[in-house]
Amino acid sequence: MQVVEKAFGYITREHEGQLQVLVFEQNTEGAGIQIPKGTVEEGETPLEAVTREMFEETGLSRLTVKGLIAEDYFNHYSGALQKRYFYHLTTNEKRDTWQHHPTGLNEAGFVFSFYWIMDEQEVTLAQGHGDYLYRVMARVNH
Repeated sequence: MQVVEKAFGYITREHEGQLQVLVFEQNTEGAGIQIPKGTVEEGETPLEAVTREMFEETGLSRLTVKGLIAEDYFNHYSGALQKRYFYHLTTNEKRDTWQHHPTGLNEAGFVFSFYWIMDEQEVTLAQGHGDYLYRVMARVNH
């Protein structure tokens, strides 16, 4: 079975003394609320992939990688086995909301609408996306 490596990013900011996590919705039905993520390309490390993917999906260029917070295997609904890497990144982004046209492969025509959440219970993330959110919200690995 082929294993597909995926790099996920929990991007946080401090806003009025509160830790916030970046999430987005896209202009396609059924995608749900997500965190930025992408495929680790051939010849790339997961760290390089998360840095590239976060920029492609969010447009944010000034991100600091705080560290890898989790690594696991996940049976994706597509039938693929994913090896997932979850990173914590920080930003000093001031905008509360924005839209971005992602620049990755197979993302033409997509519009991602970004916003911040302050609590795990605030939204229901797409399957698998919130698996380690509690670690960021609890300020683990800071």
